[in-house]
Amino acid sequence: MGTLEGKIAFITGGASGLGFATAKRLASEGAFVVIGDRNAELADKAAAEVGGRALVLDVGSPADWDTTIASLRDVEGALDLVHLNAGVVTPEPDITKVTDEAYRRIMGANVDGVAFGLRACLPLVAEGDGGAVVATSSLAGLIPVAGDPVYAATKHAVIGLVRSLAPQWADRGVALSCVCPGIADTPLVGDDTKAALRSAEFPLIAPEAVAEAVYGLMVSKTSGEAWVVQAGMEQATPYRFHGVPGPKAKGAEGRRPPGFTP
Repeated sequence: MGTLEGKIAFITGGASGLGFATAKRLASEGAFVVIGDRNAELADKAAAEVGGRALVLDVGSPADWDTTIASLRDVEGALDLVHLNAGVVTPEPDITKVTDEAYRRIMGANVDGVAFGLRACLPLVAEGDGGAVVATSSLAGLIPVAGDPVYAATKHAVIGLVRSLAPQWADRGVALSCVCPGIADTPLVGDDTKAALRSAEFPLIAPEAVAEAVYGLMVSKTSGEAWVVQAGMEQATPYRFHGVPGPKAKGAEGRRPPGFTP
């Protein structure tokens, strides 16, 4: 019997890339996996392969999230594990050339998709016996990325949102964290970029390594962390965030404002 026997998992962007690798990993441990994706054909195929079911979902649409949660309640009746993974890139290094359409597209998928997903899924997960939600960020959420600064902005946003929400939902039995892979061998990385990276002998991360990190976060019930995944790592590594200086005013040295955590 697998470690996730009887668990219900939902994955956005689950029809390919990191999402599909995670779907296969969770299914291998006995979870029933619901694949959410914009591509109905690919979602159906992926769901059939892992023995789950598919839902067509635009993660940037609040209405689609309402429909998705209603379907999960009606059909599965519960939700234990969530991987908010759907995302896109721009890519455009020059901010003056980023069109309104490109900006709204990436914000809709990468930021709205996580924020709306958390808003929709966290209460349902909290209704159960305790579960886990993992969002896909990126190394781009921890470092500057000159080649796609808007993408970097979205991934920084994911980390900030997850770390800010984690303490309150941990109190309700839901572990919330994010995974931060480097450049993975997925369709998100175009063929030309992959060829350039391989020509430079820069290693790409196998999607299965990222899926293993997501699985590890879920089963360990880790909350509030960002796990880094790089090619060749034996296992994912929690990123260590440093505190920021507090006030130096007399009598208030190091004090935190209400609502802030260290």
